[in-house]
This record gives sequence, structure tokens and C-alpha cells, in this order.
Amino acid sequence: MVTSALMVLPLIVSLAYGEDCYTSFLLSMGISLAVGFPLMVFNKTEDRVIYAKEGFVVVALLWICMSAVGALPFVLSGEIPSYVDAFFETVSGFTTTGASILTNVEALSKGLLFWRSFTHWVGGMGVLVFIMAILPASNDRSIHILRAEAPGPIVGKLAPKMRDTAIILYLIYVVLTVIEFVMLLCGGMSVFDSLVHTFGTAGTGGFGIKNDSIASYSPYLQWVITVFMMIFGVNFNLYYLILIKKIKNIFKSEELWVYVGISVVCTAVIAINISGMYDSFSETLRASSFQVASIITTTGYSTADFNLWPELSKTVLLILMFMGSCAGSTAGGFKISRVILLFKMIKREVKILLHPRAVSVVRFEGKKIEEPVMKSLSAYFSIYVFCFISIFILISLDGKFDILTNLSASASCFNNIGPGLGSVGPALNYADYSVFSKIVLSVAMLLGRLEIYPILFFMSRAAWSKK
Repeated sequence: MVTSALMVLPLIVSLAYGEDCYTSFLLSMGISLAVGFPLMVFNKTEDRVIYAKEGFVVVALLWICMSAVGALPFVLSGEIPSYVDAFFETVSGFTTTGASILTNVEALSKGLLFWRSFTHWVGGMGVLVFIMAILPASNDRSIHILRAEAPGPIVGKLAPKMRDTAIILYLIYVVLTVIEFVMLLCGGMSVFDSLVHTFGTAGTGGFGIKNDSIASYSPYLQWVITVFMMIFGVNFNLYYLILIKKIKNIFKSEELWVYVGISVVCTAVIAINISGMYDSFSETLRASSFQVASIITTTGYSTADFNLWPELSKTVLLILMFMGSCAGSTAGGFKISRVILLFKMIKREVKILLHPRAVSVVRFEGKKIEEPVMKSLSAYFSIYVFCFISIFILISLDGKFDILTNLSASASCFNNIGPGLGSVGPALNYADYSVFSKIVLSVAMLLGRLEIYPILFFMSRAAWSKK
């Protein structure tokens, strides 16, 4: 039902541009309503209390179903004839990955380009967070949905009521979206282009509407998108602190300082490394800062083919693919907070080896981290590594691509980035992968966006057991 409602906007865009694809949106909405309305009417379940188990299952099932329905307009319009390709593209949209199978994105109609980018914006903050914000029936146990859907190791309430938390998050999201949209308009970008690029930046998705992504736009527009990619990579709780006038607390955020520090250092390293490839320092700095912001925030826009950059620069970008931005942002990846905690855990273990009787406490942003949290992080890291290796092995069965291509494709899809290296670089796409590999990479995108557990639990027997 919600998917049908979301399709109204691209339907209007199609009608405004006089495109025939409006019929594909009408048909998709009809199919979605025909399935969703009876389910809603005949659902007589009285117990609607959501616990952790239900939270995981609801989130996983909803994201899979929305991607399945969201792919229909592409197939029914004939612009992406293969349903697997359309499903890959839609999953990439909702999970804010930005990986594409389109060889010529500019051939797509305006309505479908809008829908493609709009899925980024919806998926960025979370589909169910949106539903909780608009439905008055949301109760306190809806926190299990938020925790299952929101990216990051620590998710809590900003307000006593769960619905109020969802509303606050979406208000911040909408305000930042509007500000970027206006700034892009001020730079001479058209209304349509400003909207779709704002959707891609806000959701840290990165679907471009031109074959060269952002490269053909002016330096001002590239800088605006660079800055807003970084802004949307910050924990949204920090923006809430601004609203309640606790600005000093922002500067105490350890994760924020590490996030900014890594971005600055990596930008400087790449700028020095590629300085001979550009005519001026400003052009070099713009290219390096844009790509660092794009990769660390897992957005995936590009202004240059970094496949042609020196090996050091490509290595830095590959490392950033795994790192991601702050917890509680719209970005994907492993998250800076987890990286910090892992390093602190390693430091503690080394200290204990040298001084077995020493009492060592791990602190993060001034708070003591309890042992259950540390064990949970260790378990997540182990599962994260196992999933990545499994994805890499499975797509390697294709035998079409070299190790670098398969490695970066796995990292890019699993961490919701989009472009990779080699044959899936920013100037290329995922079209040549087999149907099997596209399905594997689609699952990888869902695993990455929902941070593994909801999808794994959804596929386990325990999810469907009444015990």
C-alpha cells in the first residue's frame, strides 16, 4: 500500500513530461493495491505487539517485498526488460547502493529516473521509520523495528515516544534535503536535476542521471554535493543536539572527529598522489575531496574515473569502501564507531597480554562500554567477514572477471557504495554479471543496508517457529 502511494510522485513526473511510462506506474500501483488491500482488510491478528523477533522479520520482509514491487515499473515499461535486472536496480535504489546495470542511463525516461532516485531518499532514512512517523498506532515496542532497520551499532530514542523519535528524524532529514535542493538550484541546476541529485545525496545512494555521473556539472555544484554527502554521513543525533541547543556536546563526539580526520587525511593523500594528472591545485583538491566524500559516505557519485588513478589512490578508496560513515547516518559500510571500538579492543587485549592483572576499561565518547556490547561487536565483525567472503566466492563462480573486479564489486554492494574498481568502475556497470551473480549481489545489498541480522534471521527456521 505504501509502495503504491510512493509511486504517485514519479507518475506525476511522467505525466508532466508527456511520457508513455505513466501506464507502467498505474499498472504497478494497481498490482500492489490488489495484493496489499485484501491483506490489510482480512488481517484479523489481534496481537500486534512487536518484539525483537517480529522486528527483524517485518523489516526483512518489507524491504524484499518493496523491492519486488518497486521493480515492476521498469519491467512493465520495457525500459529494463529483465525482471532480475530491474530487481537489482530497485534493490540498489532502496538500499542506497547506487550500483547499476544500465549501460546508458540517459536513455531512461524522466519518470523512471525520478523513481530510481526517489527510492534512495525513501530508503536512506528507512521505509519503516517513515511509516512510524505517519501512523499514530506506533507504540514503544516499535523501537525493535527502528533498531532492525537503522544503520549503526547503537540505536535509541530521541524522545519518550517512538513515533516522536521517527518524526524528529524525518524532520531533520527533510530540512537538510530542502537546503541542498535550494543550493543546487542557486547553482543553475534544473529543478528535475536538483531533485534527483538531492535524493541521491540525502540517501547517500548515488544514482546519477548522466552517463558521467556528476562530472559534467560546474565546480560549484560539485562542491555543494561534496559538502552535503559529508553532512548526511554524520550521526543524525548530533543534528538533534543542535535543535535542543546542546551544541557543545557535538564537539565531544569521538566518532565525528575520527570521521572528519579520516576524510581530511585521505583527501590529502589522494590529492598529492594525483596532482600530476590535473592542471591546477583547485581541480585536484575538488576531485580528491569529492571521491573521498562519495566513498566514505557510501554515496557513489563520481566526477572522475578513479580506475585511472595511481594504485595508492585506488587502495585508499578500497579501504574506505569497508569503513563507511557514522552510525545513525544514512550511509552504509561497517561504520566509524565500530572501527574505533575494534581498535580499542585490540589495544586492550595487547595491554592485558603485557599486564595480565591490569584492569582495562574500554570507553567510547566518555562512556564505559560493557562486555556484552564488546562481545556483540566481535560477533558482528565475524559475521561481517564471513558474509563478505561468501559473496566474493559466489560471484567469482562466474569466471568472467578478475579478482580486483569481484573483490571491489562484493565490497561495493555489501557496503552499499555503488561503483567499484576494474570492470565495475565509475565509468562502467554491473550489466555483464550473470543472473546468479546479480541475485547474490542483490542479497548482499540488502544484507549491508539492514546490517546482516534481519536478513539472516529472516532466512532461518527460528524466524518462522512459534516457539
